[in-house]
Amino acid sequence: MAGNTFGKLFRVTTAGVSHGPGYLCIIDGCPAGLPLSVDDLLPDLLRRKPGQSKLTTQRDEADTPEIWSGVFEGKTDGTPIGISFRNQDQRSKDYGDIAEKYRPGHADFTFDAKYGFRDYRGGGRSSARETICRVAAGAVAKKLLMRAGIRILGYVSQVGNIRAEVSDPTTVTLEQVEATPVRCPIPEKAAEMIALIDSVRLDCDSIGGVSELVAVGVPPGLGEPVFDKLKADLAKAMLSLPAVMGFEYGAGFRVAQMRGSENNDVFLPPPPHIHTATNRHGGMLGGISSGEPIVCRVAIKPTSSIPRSQQTVTRTGEPTEILVRGRHDPCLLPRFIPMGEAMMALVIVDHWLRWKAGQPMTDT
Repeated sequence: MAGNTFGKLFRVTTAGVSHGPGYLCIIDGCPAGLPLSVDDLLPDLLRRKPGQSKLTTQRDEADTPEIWSGVFEGKTDGTPIGISFRNQDQRSKDYGDIAEKYRPGHADFTFDAKYGFRDYRGGGRSSARETICRVAAGAVAKKLLMRAGIRILGYVSQVGNIRAEVSDPTTVTLEQVEATPVRCPIPEKAAEMIALIDSVRLDCDSIGGVSELVAVGVPPGLGEPVFDKLKADLAKAMLSLPAVMGFEYGAGFRVAQMRGSENNDVFLPPPPHIHTATNRHGGMLGGISSGEPIVCRVAIKPTSSIPRSQQTVTRTGEPTEILVRGRHDPCLLPRFIPMGEAMMALVIVDHWLRWKAGQPMTDT
C-alpha cells in the first residue's frame, strides 16, 4: 500500500493496524546531535492516549514507546529513528458482527472498493490509532523546532454550536489548554463543551467541532512558491488525519465576504523587523511564511462509531441494520489536539530543513 510516508527531508513512515501486534514508526532525516529519549515522547503521547476521561474512548493502552534505533548515548546519531508501540487492549470480538456490513461514515466500503478485502477489526489501517506514530514523530519535530525558537500549540475552539473566541491565539499557553479535559483554554466555554459532550454521550451519539493550531516564531521564507506551498502542505497534513473535514488558515472563509482593501494586511517597517499590522493572511503569503504567527483551523466530524442502530448494507448490497460495538470517543476534539500539533510540526520542520539547505552561500 502506497502513501505511508510523509515529508521530503524530514520523512516519517508508519506501519501497523489497530488490532494487530502494534505500530512501527521510522523517522528519517533528523539531524544528529539532538538529545532524545522516551521521556521526550511521553508528554504528547499521554495527551493522545485513550482513557484520559469520560470524554474519550475507554480503550486501555499504555502507549509506551520503544526506541529501537537512531539514538546513541542519549542523542540522535543521524540514522533512521525507529520507534515501536505494542497494542495491549484489543477487543477484536467487538467487531465480529460488522465483518460483512459497512459502517456508516467509515472507510469500510471504500477499502473494499480499492483492495477487494479489508481488515474489519476496528478499521484496520484507517484506524485513528495509527496517529500514535505521528504524535511520536511530531514530538521529535517539536523538540528540533524549539531549538530554532519555533513553538506550536493547538486547542479546541468549538464543540457543536459552542464557540470559544480567542482574541490573540499567540497568548494561549499549554497550561491553559491542559487545565480541562476538553482542551479549551477558556474555562467557562470549556464547561459548556463538557456538558454538551456528556449529553451527547448519554444519548448514544457523538458531536464534532473545530481545533485551532498556532505556530509562533516561524521565520519568513519557509515554503515553496508553487506545488509545495506551506499552506498546501499544511492542508494535506491536516486532511490526512482521521475525521478532518475542513481546513482554513488566517481569515479563512470569511474572505469571501471581504473586499481587497479590508483583507490586505498592511506592512510595517522595523523595529524589530518587517511585519504586518494584522494577520488575516495567517502567517503565509504566496504559500511562503511571512514571519507572522501561522494560524489555521480544522473542522472535525462527529465520531462515526455510535452505539445506536443505523441503516446500512452488507458487502453484497443487501439492506440491513448495524449496531457498532466497541469503545469510541463521543467527541474527537480533545484527543485530536496533539495529533494536529504533530502534523503541523512535521510540515514546518520539513520546510525549515529545506529552507536551511537552500540558504544562499556567502563568501568566507
